[in-house]
Amino acid sequence: MKKEIDRIIAKPSQPGMVGDGFRVYNYIPGANISQQRISPFLLLDFNAEFNFGPSERIRGVGVHPHKGFETVTIAYKGSVAHNDSSGSSGVINPGDVQWMTAGSGILHKEYHEQEFSKKGGPFEMVQLWVNLPKKDKSTPAHYQAITKDQMNKVELPGDKGVVNVIAGTFNGVKGSAQTYSPVNLFDIKLKKDGEVVTNLPSGYNTAILVINGKAEINGKVANEHSFVLFENIGEEITIKAAEDSVLLLMSGEPLNEPIASYGPFVMNTEEEIMESIEEFQSGKFGVLN
Repeated sequence: MKKEIDRIIAKPSQPGMVGDGFRVYNYIPGANISQQRISPFLLLDFNAEFNFGPSERIRGVGVHPHKGFETVTIAYKGSVAHNDSSGSSGVINPGDVQWMTAGSGILHKEYHEQEFSKKGGPFEMVQLWVNLPKKDKSTPAHYQAITKDQMNKVELPGDKGVVNVIAGTFNGVKGSAQTYSPVNLFDIKLKKDGEVVTNLPSGYNTAILVINGKAEINGKVANEHSFVLFENIGEEITIKAAEDSVLLLMSGEPLNEPIASYGPFVMNTEEEIMESIEEFQSGKFGVLN
């Protein structure tokens, strides 16, 4: 049975700045989509392609904490460097994905990679926040760095496109990331008239962000930068590209747990939020300069 579309949401009217290096349109939470409605996904920021000019001063986001959830950074254009209070660091290049489990707490900073910053150029990224189940919110912080060469892929017949299976399972091919609750995350690249069909559980909260191009999704036209939210009815999704297109499909089993959030802390109760703030202020997340 075809998965019904709840609504198609146009790109937000104005972008916002995260630090001075990320010019993002926010889709979740927003556009009347609550965090419970799209659980386990908490936030979706899309840095639509933007040309950052050359700069000797590196743009980005300074030191900030995270606790109780995961951040997933998907690079389409440009390069991001990061480091954290555990001593980890790395660079996310086009085609790469960084899956960071903040868990029990971490300090983190993200910024344009030095060489990219010096040269400037087109920059296009997605950051998705994925909630952790209550039982896993205290797991030690860690990373999964998935390069484009490590990504599991499904090549479409007739050279009509490719699906990068970031997490979950796409038509029998398992994704590269390990998750704490059932999550499917697919980076779909289609050439004009390319078509892909997949099935996802009807009870999963499911949406598609059209990164580039235009596509017909279950019979409805979705324009560039639109966000397609599905109802929890039906399983089958058919995507046909009206032009060369890139789409990000996200689908996950709802956690059905209380959500208490305050900025970069996502827990289950307000008391846990206060504890998280106290831990951060007392230095339990470590040190990062």
